[in-house]
Amino acid sequence: MSTSTLAPGAPGIRPTWTSSAKDLVTTALGPARLWVTMGFGIVNEIYWPATGTPQIRDLGFIVAGPGGWSEVKRVAHYTVSVPEPYVPLPRVVHEGDFYRLTIELLPDPLRDALLISWQLEGEGNTLYVLLSPHLGNSGEGNTAEAGADLAAWKGNNALCLVSESGFSRASAGYVGVSDGWQDFDRNGRMSWTFSEARDGNVALLGELGGSEGVLALGFSQHVEGARTLARSALAEGYDGARQRFIDDWEAWGTKLVIPAGSLAVQREAYLSAVVLKVHEDRSFPGSIVASLSVPWGNSSDSSGGYHLVWARDCVEAGLALIAVGEIEDAIWMLCYLIATQRDDGHWSQNTFPDGRAFWDGIQLDEVGFPILLAAKLAEQGALNGVGGVEAMVRRAVGYLVQHGPISAQDRWEENAGISPFTLGIEIVALIAAAAFLDGEERDYVLALADCWNERIEDWTYTTDGPLAVAHGVAGYYVRLGPAVLDGGLCGRINVKNRSGETVEAKALVGMEFLYLVRLGLRKADDPRILDSLRIADALLRVETPQGIAYRRYNGDGYGEKENGSPFDGSGIGRAWPLLAGERGHFDLLAGQDPLPWLETMTRMTGPGGLIPEQVWDGPAIPARMLEPGKPSGSAMPLVWAHAEFLKLLVAREKKRPLELLASVEAHLAATGGRAGTWFWRLDTPFDALPAERELVIDLAQPFTLHMGFDGWQGIADRRSAPLPFGRHGVRLGAVDLAGHRSLEFTLYMETDARWEGGDQRIALA
Repeated sequence: MSTSTLAPGAPGIRPTWTSSAKDLVTTALGPARLWVTMGFGIVNEIYWPATGTPQIRDLGFIVAGPGGWSEVKRVAHYTVSVPEPYVPLPRVVHEGDFYRLTIELLPDPLRDALLISWQLEGEGNTLYVLLSPHLGNSGEGNTAEAGADLAAWKGNNALCLVSESGFSRASAGYVGVSDGWQDFDRNGRMSWTFSEARDGNVALLGELGGSEGVLALGFSQHVEGARTLARSALAEGYDGARQRFIDDWEAWGTKLVIPAGSLAVQREAYLSAVVLKVHEDRSFPGSIVASLSVPWGNSSDSSGGYHLVWARDCVEAGLALIAVGEIEDAIWMLCYLIATQRDDGHWSQNTFPDGRAFWDGIQLDEVGFPILLAAKLAEQGALNGVGGVEAMVRRAVGYLVQHGPISAQDRWEENAGISPFTLGIEIVALIAAAAFLDGEERDYVLALADCWNERIEDWTYTTDGPLAVAHGVAGYYVRLGPAVLDGGLCGRINVKNRSGETVEAKALVGMEFLYLVRLGLRKADDPRILDSLRIADALLRVETPQGIAYRRYNGDGYGEKENGSPFDGSGIGRAWPLLAGERGHFDLLAGQDPLPWLETMTRMTGPGGLIPEQVWDGPAIPARMLEPGKPSGSAMPLVWAHAEFLKLLVAREKKRPLELLASVEAHLAATGGRAGTWFWRLDTPFDALPAERELVIDLAQPFTLHMGFDGWQGIADRRSAPLPFGRHGVRLGAVDLAGHRSLEFTLYMETDARWEGGDQRIALA
């Protein structure tokens, strides 16, 4: 046996995270700040002190004895169970040729520590624990020390793994060279006992004596603090912490209002509610990350992954929690969104839980969604005492007014343009915001929303696209209208996950149009909706042994490659259970029972019932553990998918979607979906004004309108007047337009002291 102090092979191989295919996620509901994920029957990433900061890659086990040695995660023959669907206390039973290993993962409700109870069966077997630190959100620059305890540190992040009976032997090493797994792989036994590995991609190995015991893994800013937490957790005793954990979750879970359904669907609903709750941070209440995982993490050391907060996903989770009676959680989410709104009214594309931006894109649906959450809570009478709501809504409306309807990114974070989904959210956000405004501001946002609603088809629907004739339909909604509107839907879309390939906008379709029905903007029996669905079913629908799901859009490249290797910037887009939920919402509004879609989503889950971002839709590849209709290597769980499941289940009972706001429904009923005013803007021009509409030339700065009628007759100049939210406009009413066939005009920009250039013409009905 080697007795060297410093392990050889620094700094180790390039670090990666582990697979994002989780079995379960868990946390305690006490003051502790620890979030635990598990996959392949072992501990995967542990997040501390917030949901945005993973601290380990994984913690697993090797069993060695007369029958040889096995790493249990590679054998992958295990079962996972919990006491109740709403009590995320995972008990895992691993079975191999010569052993049976039972572990239970218990986050301590009081301390930043994980307790692991273990029991090993099999004559002459010994259990070894392997720990791979990735402190501070990276596998680089870690230092590990093996002694009486196993410890690691980097900067202000440290961990300590303690065994109640101590470690018989221990070793620290560099991953891929001198770590404990390499020792077993090369020597068939533990033969190295290196005491430390510094500044690299490191791993720890500890030998456990006896046939059962308890481990405690503590986290703190320094090793001493982590050791104190781990040892004090052991000192208090496993049983007491376990009962406290169960009591806290039962008190929360038994308050859930879950509609009746099949046993499998109801169990999935409880689990979905738990998933949403687990993903909420405690240092920053109300922040919910998209997933405690890194998609295709076993091929990446990304510091981002999905453990970030997207305003959209946060609101989706909030609406789902409202649906099952957890109003307080949704209020916390609204408070968090109020706190993280930028001064100009938008939200960053995503942030760490503390509010620091990670990616800097802007998606207008993420500006609209917080307004929907505020409006939904107002419908519940739940905004009393919540401060800053009106100011938040007004800032968000200001941003939508100034920058909409063209979004810098669509909901898939890939392209600028006008998506039916994003546009629909913008419109209902403006309508819902009117309840928080008054006077001229209220009238303006309602008029603008009505105009945008009436122009949805101008921007996102085609009757001469290449797919219409091929599928025998009169027209269809596209995935995304181009960002530059120079004559309808002309232009091309850059498919960013296909090496920058461009596709004609009219040739690209997605499922976004279904949200127009869900939001109340279009009817389920609208021929345009039905024709679009016919094309979506032809191009995006995927039938698997577990049921039907949909791809995001034709030609999507976000997914594994054909051979199952991980997405690396390009690949093949796979089927999304989330979109099965969106299709289920449409079926509900079309008068059909969406239960089959709920059952499909239930079947597409992983071993513990988690809903993935994508499922594999190709032939089975056992070597990569890819089975048709089951989770791929993308994010699992996906909070958005679990929220969609819950919302669909509740919508089935209530016969209406959670996103269908009473204020929007009332406004559309009053107007019949017809706009009284059309707003001409430089980025959303039009060349014909329907009859009985007023016209506003609406710009972002003061201007003079140089105008004439019917071929520049009766030339006149009109200076703009201030409009709400910093806009400027000239209004031409029925008296101004009466008896004329056309309006010609050009614009002089007062602030820039320049002519805009070029004449404009609008035909008048």
